Amino acid sequence: MNLFGKVKKHLHREQIAHKLHLKQPDQKEALRRRLRAMERDGQLAFNKHKGYQLIDQRSLITGKISIHPDGFGFVSNHDSEKDLFLPKNQLSHVFDGDVVQVFVEPSSNNKRSFNKLINIIERKTTQIVGQLKRRGDAFYLVPDSHEISFKVDVDRQFLLNAKAGQYVNTTIIEYPTHRKNTLVKVADVLGNPQDTGMDIKLALCRHNLSGQWSEALIDQAESQGSHVSEEDKVSRVDYRDLPFVTIDGADAKDFDDAVYCEKNALGDWRLLVAIADVSHYVRPNDLLDIEAQQRGTSIYFPGHVVPMLPEALSNGLCSLNPYVDRLVMVCDMTISSNGVVTQSTFTEGLINSHARLTYDQAYALVAKRRSKLAKKVIETTPDIVPHIENLHALFQVLMPARRQRGAIEFETKEFTFNFTKKRKISSVSPVKRNDAHRMIEEFMLCANVSTAKFLDHHNIPSLFRTHNAPQQKKLTILQAFLTEKGLRLEGGDKPSPHHYNKLLNNISHRSDASVIRTMLLRSQSQAEYTSKNQGHFGLAYDAYAHFTSPIRRYPDLLTHRAIRAKIRCHKDQTRFQRLLGRLSLTKKSAKNFSKKAYPYDKEAMKMLAVHCSQQSRQADEVSREVENGLMCQYMEQFKGERFVGTISGVTSFGFFVGLDKSSAEGLVHISSLASNSFKFEPDKQQLSDGYQCFVLGDKVDVVLNRVDLQQQKMDFTVLNTAAFNTA
Repeated sequence: MNLFGKVKKHLHREQIAHKLHLKQPDQKEALRRRLRAMERDGQLAFNKHKGYQLIDQRSLITGKISIHPDGFGFVSNHDSEKDLFLPKNQLSHVFDGDVVQVFVEPSSNNKRSFNKLINIIERKTTQIVGQLKRRGDAFYLVPDSHEISFKVDVDRQFLLNAKAGQYVNTTIIEYPTHRKNTLVKVADVLGNPQDTGMDIKLALCRHNLSGQWSEALIDQAESQGSHVSEEDKVSRVDYRDLPFVTIDGADAKDFDDAVYCEKNALGDWRLLVAIADVSHYVRPNDLLDIEAQQRGTSIYFPGHVVPMLPEALSNGLCSLNPYVDRLVMVCDMTISSNGVVTQSTFTEGLINSHARLTYDQAYALVAKRRSKLAKKVIETTPDIVPHIENLHALFQVLMPARRQRGAIEFETKEFTFNFTKKRKISSVSPVKRNDAHRMIEEFMLCANVSTAKFLDHHNIPSLFRTHNAPQQKKLTILQAFLTEKGLRLEGGDKPSPHHYNKLLNNISHRSDASVIRTMLLRSQSQAEYTSKNQGHFGLAYDAYAHFTSPIRRYPDLLTHRAIRAKIRCHKDQTRFQRLLGRLSLTKKSAKNFSKKAYPYDKEAMKMLAVHCSQQSRQADEVSREVENGLMCQYMEQFKGERFVGTISGVTSFGFFVGLDKSSAEGLVHISSLASNSFKFEPDKQQLSDGYQCFVLGDKVDVVLNRVDLQQQKMDFTVLNTAAFNTA
C-alpha cells in the first residue's frame, strides 16, 4: 500500500496510523519507532510542519560538511553550484569535515529549499584535543576546537594518569547520536595550560599532525651518520674549491641552498645553485620517505619549526652547514648580460660551504661596508667578500629582466614576534627586507624555472608549481571596486601580470594604495601543485617547479629523484647514444628509468599533487592558528586601550581592522555602531547608513573591547565615528 501517493506527499503520524487502521496505543508506539527508524535509515524525511515524506534517492546529495563556530553548517558537493545550508538543531552529533547525506526538497513559490540531514556516511574526526575536566566522579572534555559544541564524556578507565585541568589528546570510542554523548579515551597527556609550546601542541593535535618522531625513524636517520662517507663522494662533480656560501635568516637551522657565481670573458654570468641532496639519503618507499610524504612539508611557527625530516638529517647531514663536505644537486646556469638564462645543466655534486651568512650580513657587505656588522664579517671571512659582490652584481642584472618579464610586484607588510624565555610575546616588530633577501629569491627562481623546463622537455612524470590566472568571479568583484576608486585594470577578462604591475605603479602615490594592493592580491588564484605544466601567472613564467627546498618540501624531493634518474640514465648510455640524445629535438621518454629509483607514473603524480597541495595549505592554516593565538594572548594585556588601524575587510556584519603597529586584526561588529541602519555595499566595499560610511582602507581609531582566546578573535569598538567619511 502506497501511503504517499501523488495526491498526498506528506503525512503526519496520526494520518499514517489512520491509513493503516492502527488504533491501539501499543500499535501507535510501534509505528512511531518504525517511522523514526526509517527516518534514521534515510527512507523518510520528517518536517514538523508537513509531516513525513518518502525520500526520492535523486534528491539525496552527498558532500563534506563545514561547521561554522555559531553551530550551523554548509555541505559542499562538486555537482552543486551552491553549498547546502543546515541549521544548528540538525548538527548536534556531526563533526566538522564529516561526509554526510542531505535530502533536498525542491523550493516552491520562490522559497528557500528545505535541507534535511539524513545520514552520516563517513566520520573524518577520530581524535579530539581539549582540556580535561571533572564533575564529581565523572570526567569530561572541553574541546579546544570551537567547531565542537556538544558534550564529550571521557572514559575514566582510560585516563593515562591525566589530571583535571590538563590538556589531553583523546581518541573517540563512541560517536554521538541524538541520545548519547561522544565518548573518548585519553591517548596522550599534553601537559598544563601554562607549559611552554602548548599552543603548538594543541594546533598540531587539532589537525591530527605529529610533532614527534618514532624511534624507528630516528634510528634510520641517525644510522646515516653525521659526516659524508668517502664512498658517497665517488662519481660526483667536486665543487669544493668554489667558495659557495649560504645566506639565510638569523634563526635558520636547516640550510637547503648555497650559491656561487662568476663572470666570464664574454660578459655572461655563470650561476651555480647547490641544493642539499636529500634524495641520496631518503629513498623511495623507505620509512623516512613514507613519513616525509605523509607530512608533505615542514611547518613553520614563530620561533619554532616542525620539520618534514628528523633533525639528524634536516639540521645535520643534509643541511649545508659551513666548513663540512655535503652532497648536493647543482643547477649550473649561464645567464646573459641582459639577465636571461640561456643554458642550464644539472649534476650530482660535492661542496664545502665557505661561509654561513645572514641576510643582514650579506646586505651589509654590499651596502653598508663601514658598518660594524660588515667589518666583523670582513675580519672573519675576508676571502668571500668579492664573491658576495659578484652575487649582488648578478642580482642587479636579473632585476631589470624580472621587471621586463612582468612578474607581479606585491609589497606586503610582514611582522615578527619577539619572545621571552617562556615563549610569551614581548613585542611585535616589522620585518625589514633588503637586497640580500631579494637576491637569494631571484637565484632560487632561476633554478626552479630551469628545473621546470628540464622536467617538461624530458616528459618526466613530475610535479609543477602552478598559479592560474584570476577567476572571473574575483575579477568582477575587483573591477567593481576599482571603478568606485576611479581606476581600471586593463586586459578585460584576461588581464596579464603586466596589467597588474601597470596599475600597481600608477597607485604608488595614493593614500589608499595599500588597500588597493590588498584587493589586487585577493583577486589572485591560489598556487598549487599539478602533474601537468600550466605555468605560473604571478611570476610570469611558462613553467615553474620546486627544486630548491627538499629538506622542507616533499615536491622538491620528488623533483630531485626525477633529475637524478635522468642523470644516471644518461650516464648509462654509450657515447654514441648520448650524442643522439643531444641531437634529438623530440621530448625524451622516461620509460628506461629504474623503477626502484623513480617508481612514479603520471597517475601517481596526480595523486601526489593533490596530497602535497593539501598538506601545504594545511601547514599554512596551522601556522596562522598559532600566530593568531599568540597575538590574542599578547593583546589581552591591552584591553580597553586605544589604537590606530586600517579597515582590512568589510562584510554584512561589520568590518575588520588591522592595527598599524602590529599584525593584530579584530572585528568591529555592526551592532556596536551608533546607527542600526548600516548596510553593506559590496561593490564599494563599504558599510553606510546614508550619513557615514566605513570603507575598505579607511583609517580608524578603535578600542580593544574583547579578546576570545579559544576562538582566537578580537573585538574592537570605533571612536569618533563622526570624524569619518560621509556618504
